[in-house]
Amino acid sequence: MTAATSPTPPTTPRTLHTSAGPVDYQDTGGTGPVVVLLHGLLMDGTLWDAVTERLRTGHRVLVPTLPMGAHTRPAHEDADLSPAGLARLVGEFLDRLDLREVTLVGNDTGGALVQLLIAEGAEDTLRRIGAVVLASCDAYGNFPPGLTGKTVVLAGKLPPALFGLFMQQMRLRPMRRLPVAFGWLTRRGDAATARWTRALLAGPQVRRDAVKVLRGIAADRHALERAATRLPAFGRPALVVWAEGDRVMPPEHGRRLAADLPAARLVVVPDSYTLLPLDQPGPLAAAIRELTSAG
Repeated sequence: MTAATSPTPPTTPRTLHTSAGPVDYQDTGGTGPVVVLLHGLLMDGTLWDAVTERLRTGHRVLVPTLPMGAHTRPAHEDADLSPAGLARLVGEFLDRLDLREVTLVGNDTGGALVQLLIAEGAEDTLRRIGAVVLASCDAYGNFPPGLTGKTVVLAGKLPPALFGLFMQQMRLRPMRRLPVAFGWLTRRGDAATARWTRALLAGPQVRRDAVKVLRGIAADRHALERAATRLPAFGRPALVVWAEGDRVMPPEHGRRLAADLPAARLVVVPDSYTLLPLDQPGPLAAAIRELTSAG
């Protein structure tokens, strides 16, 4: 006979109207440590579903879907979707919701935004961040990262309509599994990548935003190298979680980030590619939980 357990409260979908446009986000509520999870390029917040489910007991977990190519609500036409602009949008998200002692977690390009925010964010915003987690992400000169990132950023030179035609290929699983697409990003997450592709192809304004993001990266390829010079000044708790078999984010970058962040610890996760939240959500959630419990 098993002990009765309280039902898990539902995650609440919400929308925050920001200076860049509407940002949809999921919020588990609760009064535990606040964890904010950031996804990567051409992805949405569903990247984190399995991690959120593991953290929601004892945490308040918030997962925004940023205007990075798999969102459903387009950004304002004049929104700044450069790397620095997206990092400021994350800062605005924290400020507007008055979040405090946040553990800010980023995977893939989401990790780039974490680095840019802690390196260049406004002081009032930085005071809201209690700890950071960088999970197999863009870093140093690997921006855009690997063959995958370089291919999609190159495609971003196309007009939005032609970019959409290029991305039509991603409807087919054999194309999604190529190394130039999602093949080296996830071992087990093809269903999620198919869903993200459908979102990108659903509307011309979303494709416009995606192209703007890609061109912003192309115009500021040294953004993370500049940010890296300021990482040693971030003395709050940090965790670097890296996929042992990562073919897009070099494992040496994980070791280097852990050395550059003064209060960091490195965790290496086997049997995963870059998208740890899809391939190994259990070990990733456990590492985040250990970090928040230590505080």
